Amino acid sequence: MSTPPPRIELAPWQYEIGGVVLGTGTPIPVADVEGLGAPTVRAQDTDNPVGDGVLPGQDFYAARTVRIEAGIKTPGDPTAAADLLARLHKALDDPAARTSATGRAVLRGRWPGHNIRRLYGRLRRVEAVSTAQARHGWIPLDIEFAATLDTRWHADESSRLVLPLDQTPRREGDTPQHCDEHADPDDRPGWITNHGNATAWPSLRIHGPAANPRVWNTATGQSIELALTLRSGEWVELETRPGTRWALRNGVTNVATDLVPPSRLDRFILPPGRSEISWSADDATGSSRLEVNWRSAYTSL
Repeated sequence: MSTPPPRIELAPWQYEIGGVVLGTGTPIPVADVEGLGAPTVRAQDTDNPVGDGVLPGQDFYAARTVRIEAGIKTPGDPTAAADLLARLHKALDDPAARTSATGRAVLRGRWPGHNIRRLYGRLRRVEAVSTAQARHGWIPLDIEFAATLDTRWHADESSRLVLPLDQTPRREGDTPQHCDEHADPDDRPGWITNHGNATAWPSLRIHGPAANPRVWNTATGQSIELALTLRSGEWVELETRPGTRWALRNGVTNVATDLVPPSRLDRFILPPGRSEISWSADDATGSSRLEVNWRSAYTSL
């Protein structure tokens, strides 16, 4: 298995696509960025058939299209300019993001006072607007990135929580029968925090041995339950992100039909702030565990 490339740190007013950093202090200064406000609304209004106006329907977001007006600027070094353009074109041509329905490219950015945040979608355009000054190391660029199914920004670093079946909070030295009397609520092991201002989508992985596992969020009341049995060494992954929702045993077998009504992957969210994840299963060994991974979600960069 290949080692993923190291994560590139960004300074305020910088962006990164496919390993290429743009913006302040780089050879690719950015003149303007469009699409960082609210995404375009897809209104479902219909004409009022008996009077003036329209009948309001549901408002949905279209894709968030981020357009970056930039330029490669390597004075006196046209070779370096051409190399940077080639790296951007390689990011555009990435088959993993371009040719699969579930493929996703990543646009990362940072504004002052914020940590690095990222968008998931497709890199749709990397155009050298003019090559008239390329021999002097200057190539103006028009870059377009579309956040398709998920228009929110996400924390660049993911968060992780691992829960055994026994989620009783304890302090050091407490005996099991007395732990509830002295437990600090802040020590509850299922606390989970979405530091953003928008709902986040978690990835859940249940490791066996476990039978009839059930996971729920005490803040939202939503739960996911599976009518199946996992042997030791087996696991089931529940993905809740838009466009990639699945339930897979050992990463291969689709077990969506084992979801017990009214389990809904599309409703299992992490609200902004702190909530609590709990779970249960039949496991005589007590060795099963639940792994939760998520990224805090934001409405803006």
